[in-house]
Amino acid sequence: MDIGEVSKITNLPVSTIRYYEERGLIRSIGRNGMRRDFANDVIEKLALISLGRNVGLSLDDIGEMFTTEGFIVDRERLLEKAELLDKQIEQMTAMRDGLRHAAACKASNHLACPKFLRYLRVAGYRSYRPKNSF
Repeated sequence: MDIGEVSKITNLPVSTIRYYEERGLIRSIGRNGMRRDFANDVIEKLALISLGRNVGLSLDDIGEMFTTEGFIVDRERLLEKAELLDKQIEQMTAMRDGLRHAAACKASNHLACPKFLRYLRVAGYRSYRPKNSF
């Protein structure tokens, strides 16, 4: 299939597909005029690349998993990324909850609200202590 079809199926810009080819992550099987042609398995490879990118793997990390024998999963690296995602989810959940609390909180100053301060600490500001300026 040509690069335009691949782009349409994967919702990736043609420039991204070309870039992944330049990086050696995918290979075209030839040309049809000026357009690159790809084997059908390129769709699966591009899906794996997108998944890897979405979880924070670098293109180098992803490239190391594509071998001449096929796709080899680096389980240790995936577990590390899963742990990192767990931490990010915890922080994002605390931020979401903090925003909801701030929107509903009746305190005149959110920095005087103990519950809001707990959300700040969980969200990454663990060492923050408000100044007593009231």
